[in-house]
Amino acid sequence: MIKIREASIDDAQALIPLLDSLGYENTEKFIKKRISQLLSNSNDALVVACDNEKIVGFISFCFMVQLGLENDFCRITYFCVLEEYRSKKVGAMLESYVETKAIERKCNRIEVHCNERRKDAHRFYYRQNYIESPKYLMKML
Repeated sequence: MIKIREASIDDAQALIPLLDSLGYENTEKFIKKRISQLLSNSNDALVVACDNEKIVGFISFCFMVQLGLENDFCRITYFCVLEEYRSKKVGAMLESYVETKAIERKCNRIEVHCNERRKDAHRFYYRQNYIESPKYLMKML
C-alpha cells in the first residue's frame, strides 16, 4: 500500500536515483543541503510516496506570492516516480496531495514547467486536467 509522507533529510539517498532518472546527476554532493533548505522554508514542501519503507516517488512544490492578485499560486518544482511504479496511480496520489495543499492555501492554480522532451509527463499532466498556457502547464483551481 502506497503512503504519502513529508520527506526528511534521511530520505536523501533514496532521492538520488530518482533525480538521476530525470537527468540530474551528481546530486549526492549537495542533496542534503538542498533538502534542508526546502524543509526550512515554510513556502516550500517535499513529500515522498512509500511502498512500505521504500521510497517510490517524490514531489516538491512551493507557494508563490502574487503581488497583483489576492491569492497565491503553487508551483510543482520536481516530480518523479520510479519506472516500475508508473501507471499505478502513485503520480496521481502525489499530485493530488499537492492539489489539496494548494486548495488549503487558497491558491488559484498549480503550475508546472515540464521539458518538451518529457512526452510521458505531458500526458500525465493532461490526464490531471492541466492545460497548456503559452510555455508552461497550468491547472486552474
